[in-house]
Amino acid sequence: MKVYIKNQQRQQKINLQKIQKLLRKILQLLSLPQAELSILFVNDRRMRLLNYQYRGIDRTTDVLSFPQEESISLKNLNLMKNVILGDIVISVPKAKKQAKENGLTFYEEIKRLLIHGVLHLIGYDHENNNKDFREMQKITNKLINQTEDI
Repeated sequence: MKVYIKNQQRQQKINLQKIQKLLRKILQLLSLPQAELSILFVNDRRMRLLNYQYRGIDRTTDVLSFPQEESISLKNLNLMKNVILGDIVISVPKAKKQAKENGLTFYEEIKRLLIHGVLHLIGYDHENNNKDFREMQKITNKLINQTEDI
């Protein structure tokens, strides 16, 4: 399992080792111990540019996911030995704002966004599928509970 993490923002210090440990646990719980992915922490300006470039939306967002394979499912992933899931980009300022609004710590919000991003990488699409929306909420809550110690 390889998890690449890059912090390209200066607003908030991020414990990259803790993020790495969390992601390894999430991938293990999803039965994807051989998966690879990368995480990028950015500021709102960079996130807005990425959101516009890849989605045509000219505003920042909390998390973007870029799957390596477009039409892949968790079932298919579990059959593969080594798989590159893709990339997750998180806006740190947006995460800080949402944490405050939702009564969460910054790290709790980052955890929620990482799980959300991973679920998109493995094929879940809450924007176009109500069933996936409900399933993503269920899996997110379960993974948050299973990673409380991290």
